[in-house]
Amino acid sequence: MAEDSEVGREQSYLDLLYARLDLLRARTAEDLAAVRREGPSGTPQNRSERDAFATLHEQRLAQLEAVEDRLAFGRIDLTDGDRRYIGRLGLSDEERTQLLVDWRAPAARSFYQATAAAPHDVVRRRHFATRGRSVVGVEDEVLDLDALPEGDRSTLAGEGALMAAVGARRTGRMADIVATIQAEQDRVIRSDLTGALVVQGGPGTGKTAVALHRAAYLLYTHRERLARSGVLLVGPNPLFLRYIEQVLPSLGETGVVMSTAAELFPGVSAVEEIRPGVAALKGDLRMARVLDRAVRDRQRVPDSRRKLVVEGTTLELAPERVAAARGRARRTRKPHNMAREGFLRDLLDQLAGDLARAIGTDLDADSREDLLSDLRDSADVRRELNLAWMPLDPRRTLADLFADPDRLAVVAPDLTSHERRLLHRERGSAWTVADVPLLDELAELLGEDGTADRLAAHAAQAARMSELEHARDTLSMGVGSGLVSAEQLADRFADSGPTLTVAERAESDRTWAYGHLVVDEAQELSPMMWRLLMRRVPSRSLTLVGDVAQVGSPAGTSSWATVLDPYVAGRWRLEELTVNYRTPAQVMRVAADTLAAAGVSASTPESVREGDSPPAARRIAAGDLVAVVDAVRSELGQLGAGRLAVVTVAGTDDALRDGLAAALPPGTVGRGRATLDSPVSVLAVPAVKGLEFDGVIVVEPADILAGSPRGANDLYVALTRPTQRLLVLHSADLPPGMDALTPT
Repeated sequence: MAEDSEVGREQSYLDLLYARLDLLRARTAEDLAAVRREGPSGTPQNRSERDAFATLHEQRLAQLEAVEDRLAFGRIDLTDGDRRYIGRLGLSDEERTQLLVDWRAPAARSFYQATAAAPHDVVRRRHFATRGRSVVGVEDEVLDLDALPEGDRSTLAGEGALMAAVGARRTGRMADIVATIQAEQDRVIRSDLTGALVVQGGPGTGKTAVALHRAAYLLYTHRERLARSGVLLVGPNPLFLRYIEQVLPSLGETGVVMSTAAELFPGVSAVEEIRPGVAALKGDLRMARVLDRAVRDRQRVPDSRRKLVVEGTTLELAPERVAAARGRARRTRKPHNMAREGFLRDLLDQLAGDLARAIGTDLDADSREDLLSDLRDSADVRRELNLAWMPLDPRRTLADLFADPDRLAVVAPDLTSHERRLLHRERGSAWTVADVPLLDELAELLGEDGTADRLAAHAAQAARMSELEHARDTLSMGVGSGLVSAEQLADRFADSGPTLTVAERAESDRTWAYGHLVVDEAQELSPMMWRLLMRRVPSRSLTLVGDVAQVGSPAGTSSWATVLDPYVAGRWRLEELTVNYRTPAQVMRVAADTLAAAGVSASTPESVREGDSPPAARRIAAGDLVAVVDAVRSELGQLGAGRLAVVTVAGTDDALRDGLAAALPPGTVGRGRATLDSPVSVLAVPAVKGLEFDGVIVVEPADILAGSPRGANDLYVALTRPTQRLLVLHSADLPPGMDALTPT
């Protein structure tokens, strides 16, 4: 058969590609082993070069290991007779002949963008399906029939590869779409690096997949620039990050920092804000003014003259002198802790002059340091200067502010008394996601504490002395005697730590400037969170994906212009994805009607397939766990394999999860970050954003609708998660717009 012979031909070529991949892996592993065998020896420059080579080989080996699955997935035949195989990375033979074209390379562009109307010199585009290292099928699209060789006929025609991917069972992990990227998606992926790109698209349009493939494309195309600064990807929650974590490695990229908003302030792991209205208030831009006033409020002038005893001599500190020094420090526009150093030097210099006059000595270079030392040793001086301008820490400052209603009243006159009460919280309370941008704002206002830097320097010096002492003890026992000095040996101890990648260094450094930022579910972020993110990317090179019709956070946005114009006015562009590859049309119609009935205006994407199972509804008694268990069993039976989500209003998911886990066989219901690894996931609406499942059971849609100010958007999100089946369980009447559901 023609198809069998074509499969055989492609299998031979695939064998050639994997043989080359195996050889490159073996060589890279040998090179890495050789570098590691050298050990921690040589000059500092040699050690630095060795570490750099080791890191290079480690990254290359990780890249070669990550592309094992579906190494090659297609080819294009061109009018000039050229044939290009397209895959996850580029491969060449020993003579540098191209064997496989990286999907991101310009030479691969026509694989995604060629059509019958605009073939771009492509005669035929071939997709092949693989299982492991075996070709199991091929599909051809002939774009220029006249250019096809005589007697050469296509094995298949149409969109079989795309529809196979759309209908495939879900595994609990996002799969890349590199083999089936569509033309509108490819245009977005290959868009310019500069400026801000907003990718707006409804459910199932592949926004997340496009964002991830764009990150991989940019890292490939702008390797030199982005390798130094890195790419930051911000997702909505830890479950989502786990869902997508294998996509970039499968595309040959391992250097992207992935984070949730809760993790963007180093050292803080925040929880969700559960108090109504608090997240929206903390995300309001008025909080930037509140925090600025809070810092300035800690720069104080005493209300009267203060007596200072210095080595038995009494001096006076006048309020007007403190006020003048404060004014000079503020005019430097330095952050609080950095300006504090100038403030202290200013007053200490003045007090040194007072002290010199009081004890009858000249203030010259020889006496000045002694006088300053006496002033610093004075408890009175330290107390009064610290009270006037304390070194501040972001966490302590914010905790103190929210715990003190009187201070809040002073620094937050723009807030109502009700809003100030919402901000009140006891010291020691857990940090919330809404606190993260406030902590970051304070860190900018405060700057680094010079005192802390000096302590760190002292600690480093102490560590150095300890290393030298250890080295001397080692040499005294005859180890290495005559070969190295104690200083050289100590250097070797100090340089034996791990070499951090750009991603690892960036993740732990709040001030790191990334080369590019990718934000998923960008419509959910508050104005204060946008301030934080813009500080992370001074170049304003951004890829933002989202759907304003799906915004659920009260602090989120329904206008991209409102978010971006303050930062990149005139330098942002909007691309819209219009095709829904996930949600069957009959399910999408129910979701769109429900959203419209709630008064939310949004353009919904067009689904590529009608779907085989009509969405259904079943009335149950309120709180009837047995009915939910029966529905889960039935849906699992209908799905056979794949993943089922039970989606409910926030606050009821834990109890429902526990009940289902107790009633169903062990391992059926997942928990925590690994919940997607199990057949059934029980999730509240905020956790389900960005995810997709073969089947979805929505429990009590009326509760979801009434559960938040954006309840209609939340219900729309819940209804648009399935790729195959949707069942709605309800005790109250169905919300308007859900009339098309089939009663069961």
